[in-house]
Amino acid sequence: MKNFLLTLILSAAVAACGSQTNNKPLTPTVVEPVQYVYKVKAVYPHLTSSYTQGLQFVDGELWEGTGEWGRSVLQKVDLESGKAEVLARLPKREFGEGITVLKDRVYQLTWTNNTAHVYDLEGNLIKDVRYPGEGWGLTTDGEKLYMSDGSEKIYRINPDDFKREATIAVTMRGEPVEFLNELEWIDGKIWANVYTSDYVVIIDPKSGVVEGVIDFRGLLKKEDIKDETDVFNGIAYDAATKRIFVTGKLWNKLFEVEIIKR
Repeated sequence: MKNFLLTLILSAAVAACGSQTNNKPLTPTVVEPVQYVYKVKAVYPHLTSSYTQGLQFVDGELWEGTGEWGRSVLQKVDLESGKAEVLARLPKREFGEGITVLKDRVYQLTWTNNTAHVYDLEGNLIKDVRYPGEGWGLTTDGEKLYMSDGSEKIYRINPDDFKREATIAVTMRGEPVEFLNELEWIDGKIWANVYTSDYVVIIDPKSGVVEGVIDFRGLLKKEDIKDETDVFNGIAYDAATKRIFVTGKLWNKLFEVEIIKR
């Protein structure tokens, strides 16, 4: 399945649009995604002990949720120095996943424990809420939460009780896109890391259609890749300055990038 997904993305990058208008009311619209590359605008240090699962920039502060059994935390990160202030540590039986900040609450998923932790902005646990299936990525539009579970689906979630209110089936050129991981809400669209790849897809949350694909190959240079370095993962958007930040699991760098149409 992973090879199929990568083939699908790569073919989208080189294939011309071959879709035709279809007037059948139940036939989904096939859209050729816009292809993007990146330009590095700034480079910042990133802790190689941080297995990045969730990343968000809110009101001048960078939040990060990390994973791995016995090492999962919620933390704030100083952008310039890369130093982290750990606000909460998850139980050793839990593997932390995506995070998001909504108003005065921070939400953190767990991979297989079916539990989301809800904190105040100081990292004090307010409550735990349950959900079905696995937890992967999490973002917000300012009112609702959006959650991925590693499939081709994204769920719109009520932040109060974590009940699913809608399911978004994500497709690219009419085919499902699986392994949707870390999520970020940027200018009305959902950006999603595709797990184990160097690609981010830009999704219309109303239709689920992938409208753009960003190719981040080559972002981390060979000299920065060690035996323990893991995959590309983590997107943060500073809405105040329009800056976009990306990194990876156990990477030594975090990048501010500009997205450029190919």
